[in-house]
Amino acid sequence: MDGSAEFAGGFVEASTGLIEALPQTTALNQHEAQATVPDEWIDDAFPRLRPDEIDLALRRKIIPYAWIAGYKIYGVVKGQMELQHLQGYPGILGEIPAASFQRLVRAHLGQRLLDQAVHGLSKAKPWASAQQRLTIDQVLFLGLVFIIWIGSLLTGTSDIALGMLMFAASLFFLMTITLRCICLLPLPPGRGLVAPPLPPEQLPIYTILVPLFRETAVLQQLVHALGCMQYPVDKLDIKLILEEGDKAMHVAVAKLNLPSHYDVIIVPTGKPQTKPRALNYAMLFARGSLVTIYDGEDIPEPSQLRLAAAQFAVLDDGVGCLQAALDFFNPNENWLTRQFAAEYAGLFHVILPTLAAFGLPLPLGGTSNHFRADALKAVGGWDAFNVTEDADLGIRLARHGFSCGVLDSTTLEEANTRLPNWMRQRRRWLKGFLQTWLVHMREPVQLLNEVGLGGFLTVQATTIGVFASALLHPILLLHALWTLMPAQMQVLTETAFGKLSAGMCFSILVAGYGFAIATNLRGLKRIRVTMALSVVLTFPIYWMMMSCAAWMALWDLIVAPFHWHKTEHGLTGLNKPSGRTVLKKFSALR
Repeated sequence: MDGSAEFAGGFVEASTGLIEALPQTTALNQHEAQATVPDEWIDDAFPRLRPDEIDLALRRKIIPYAWIAGYKIYGVVKGQMELQHLQGYPGILGEIPAASFQRLVRAHLGQRLLDQAVHGLSKAKPWASAQQRLTIDQVLFLGLVFIIWIGSLLTGTSDIALGMLMFAASLFFLMTITLRCICLLPLPPGRGLVAPPLPPEQLPIYTILVPLFRETAVLQQLVHALGCMQYPVDKLDIKLILEEGDKAMHVAVAKLNLPSHYDVIIVPTGKPQTKPRALNYAMLFARGSLVTIYDGEDIPEPSQLRLAAAQFAVLDDGVGCLQAALDFFNPNENWLTRQFAAEYAGLFHVILPTLAAFGLPLPLGGTSNHFRADALKAVGGWDAFNVTEDADLGIRLARHGFSCGVLDSTTLEEANTRLPNWMRQRRRWLKGFLQTWLVHMREPVQLLNEVGLGGFLTVQATTIGVFASALLHPILLLHALWTLMPAQMQVLTETAFGKLSAGMCFSILVAGYGFAIATNLRGLKRIRVTMALSVVLTFPIYWMMMSCAAWMALWDLIVAPFHWHKTEHGLTGLNKPSGRTVLKKFSALR
């Protein structure tokens, strides 16, 4: 490299005998560090790295730090010396302390990498980012609708205004009703085939991304669960992703004696502080050709990675993601966890398998989704400004021609046990659904052309349909109850339009409850879980809670669009699940 002679001379003077060792370091078992590389040498080397050398440094922890007589001298981060990815780098003569590597990366590359993690998608694909809440066309359209509605109120035609509102509420309810109705139909034949397992030598390197923020309560449980994964450790690349300001997590992780296939990634402080921003940052360090995400409280099925690798091996490259099912290890802790468990059963065991079977866009879950790394890069990664980044990514994969499937494997999570915590989580999800719809409806005709009519309608039902039906549910419910009042019923039934309006409103409400309950019960049956009749009959109360969260989400979108309402984990009053309990739960799900 130009300009390195003086640096190399200093290196040779300080490292007498190292050059003679070069020919003896060609084999993997001879990759033994001859010295610890001083921080100042790596500090000098970082500014001179080419883009490909930066990628080598981030993903494989190998850093060229001197160039002598045609030889390139490398240092490797401590703990990585025995890994197979060192093959092909015979000039590794120094070991770099892991703490020094992290510090130097943040010092020299931190802001550049952070900018890429935050703004990479918005720069490469501006249409796909939620950084801009509304386009001019969307503002004009929504403003026109609002003016017409307010105008009908002010001019005394309140019946028209009420009719418009009821029509909108009915339309959104019909979207979700139709989706659930389709998902209750039998699946097409030939689906759900299990791929033969791959021998260990054919398994690809698998990157596991674990974003952690204020998760000290579940850290030990997480590390134990990851340690139970039935995957060769030399092909595991586990990234524990911490925020720079979360000092409690830094201390907790530092106390762990983590093996070399773990890597602690510190995300520099910045805005927005969201999970997708952290994931994008960590992906710059990822080595695997397959990538998955686990949350801090997750307990994945031990065979999940091997099942996903085998499935990807027999699928064509057009399948960009496989979504594993999410269930709870504490479904019967209280009324809220029972409702949550029933809702998840309907989503992950009825709705998503049906959408996948018909090749429709999937609103992915935020965890246990397994990606081809190349597919992730092709679509621009996650949107750092979208607080429901999983649903958005599922739609964006479909728009780029990738399909998503479901994986016959389960990850256990902790069901929310406390209402305030559930409310924060739900308002974030609903805000994200609205964000996602606004992003993908900037060019409706283009969306229709890219995903087809079925995909277009699925996007409507799983984003704005979910959000608006929750938002307008109380209005539709009150209108239905109002029409049942004897005096009002007499007035409405005097005209054919009144009879039709009252009948449709009541029918849609009943159908909405009925198909939602049927979907959840079908999902519970598939995972062999029974719920008391009281849980089923009180489901409308759960819907009213979702409506409260939807109105909060609408306010959040206006005043704090990118704020991430943190879900606290480790709040269950039950004992942490033991290995025997978890295996029993997985066996029951089978």
